[in-house]
Formats: sequence, structure tokens, C-alpha cells
Amino acid sequence: MPTATAAVRRLTVLYDAGCPLCVHIRHWLLAQRWLVPLSLVPAGSWEAHRRFPRLDHASTLREITVIGDSGQVWTGTDAFIVCLWALVEHRPKANWLATPAGRPFARAAMHTASAWRQAVRTEGHPEGAEGPACDEQCPVPR
Repeated sequence: MPTATAAVRRLTVLYDAGCPLCVHIRHWLLAQRWLVPLSLVPAGSWEAHRRFPRLDHASTLREITVIGDSGQVWTGTDAFIVCLWALVEHRPKANWLATPAGRPFARAAMHTASAWRQAVRTEGHPEGAEGPACDEQCPVPR
């Protein structure tokens, strides 16, 4: 799926910690088997600003953003597909979603998730933007 010339060896997913759906997906991603290691960091957090000082952090709070270890940046539907591409069991699905036939399904999924997110998003960020963020070190609920 990634088309950048540099190999992708690690991805950082910036997710909305004020969105119950986004937090649920974060936990789901942490529970999956990875082909490419993932770091999950709250968007707009101190940790996100520290790791990516040149990134437009306001936009990362509006839509999912994934950053590759060589500086690649994917947002929205592309970020969703790249997340699936990083997973053992979902890479074939990601490859299909990246095709002209599959892309409308990926866009529809993102549109639905975005609408639901706007309806349930809480104000502020439970994990806080003031201090170090809870990232891949946070426990996954069982």
C-alpha cells in the first residue's frame, strides 16, 4: 500500500483520545498482530508535538493521521488503509481497499466513522495534552 520510495519500518498513528470510537480502535490495533510496528499517540498531545514538531497538529485532531518512520504522512482514508496494511490479517484487505474498486468502501467507512465520532466526541483529551502522553505503553483493556 505505501508508495513512498523509502521502506516503511514503523508507523505512528495519531488518534483522537477524546473520541470513544478512536480509543476503541486504538485498543483493537494494539491487540492485532503487526507486520509493521505501530506506535499509537494521542493527536495534539505533548508527545505528538515532541515527535512531530512541524506537523499541523490542529488537523490531526480532525482526522486520523499516520506517520511513517521516513516522514511519510497519510491522512483520512489513506491513513485508515495504511493502518490495515500494517496488520498481518488485514494486509490483503488493505491492498484491495487501495484499488479503484475498493476505495469507495474505504471512503464510506471513514465517512461513517467520522460522523459517529463527531456525535460522541468528548471535549478535551482524557490523556491530556499538557504532559507526556499515554502511547503504546498503555495497557490494552481485556
